[in-house]
Amino acid sequence: MTTTESAPGESGTLPPGRPPGRRGAVSTLVARSAERIALPVVWVAIIVLFGVLRPDTFLTAGNFSAMFSSQTSLLVLALALTIPLTAGDYDLSVGSVASLSAMLIGILNVQLGVPVVWAVLVALAVATLIGVANAVLSIAVGVDTLIVTLGMGTFVQGIVSWTGNDSTVTGISAELVRVVVQARFLGIPVEFWYGIVLCAVLFYVMEFTPLGRRLLIVGRGREVARLSGVRVRLVRGGALVSSAFLAGLAGVLIAGTSGAADQTSAPLLLLPAFAAAFLGATTIMPGRFNSWGVLVAVLFLVTGITGLQQLGARPFVQNLFYGAALIVAVVLSFAVRSRRRKAA
Repeated sequence: MTTTESAPGESGTLPPGRPPGRRGAVSTLVARSAERIALPVVWVAIIVLFGVLRPDTFLTAGNFSAMFSSQTSLLVLALALTIPLTAGDYDLSVGSVASLSAMLIGILNVQLGVPVVWAVLVALAVATLIGVANAVLSIAVGVDTLIVTLGMGTFVQGIVSWTGNDSTVTGISAELVRVVVQARFLGIPVEFWYGIVLCAVLFYVMEFTPLGRRLLIVGRGREVARLSGVRVRLVRGGALVSSAFLAGLAGVLIAGTSGAADQTSAPLLLLPAFAAAFLGATTIMPGRFNSWGVLVAVLFLVTGITGLQQLGARPFVQNLFYGAALIVAVVLSFAVRSRRRKAA
């Protein structure tokens, strides 16, 4: 009986040092690494560009301090959105909830003389209750979250206009202003560091806890999650409540940053918050909504807006920039997710 010696690669055994698909694996690794750092690289590039065009005003410590701290409320709103988005739901009420939170602090503290600490606690409690209402209407009743939160946001904004008499409430306690924006660490207002801490907490919850894994599983397939024993309705409801609570926290930061509460500042942050959330899903951990990606996205957006403003761009350019960023972010986010699903 004779044996036939097969050529290398024909019998299923490859020569030593040549694992299957080595070149393809390397190219995939390079592509994924490029995805992770693409947005941070672009952010650095626009810093260099605006630094060259406006070196006297853009490349200053004061400018960077203002950029880092001024958009913390936007960062918190975007982080609020990532929780229901991870579970496959939308929350369009976060801007209005933040507006109501800030207005409640103004009315309670300035007009009714309630200590600012209690005013903040009441504002956060009301925001959380709105999240519970969103959860009940969308999860228990079965109405789509897009419709529920859109209606809830409009309703809440009407309450803001009613309670605030279509005016701005000024004179919020200096104690809140101090702990939000006047106190500094490393030359940057502490509200920026609050945002960093929140990013770290959300990253830990999403990546290293059973709750974070359940959110991810529910977002990828509710029926599969249900068959796996995950309490899908509870997870989705909890995501909406958490989103509303963080929106209330964003309202606290808005009130503390300006020492006042108005009806327009927070709702105007809804579009850029969505842009940051989806843009963040294209970087650091591409294909997934993640807190560090959101942080990079917010810094990218605020850097672009600040640079354009210093170049003398007219106010409407801000809406153009945010709108274009949202469209590009959504397209890229879905493209990355689709490609990774095919690769899996």
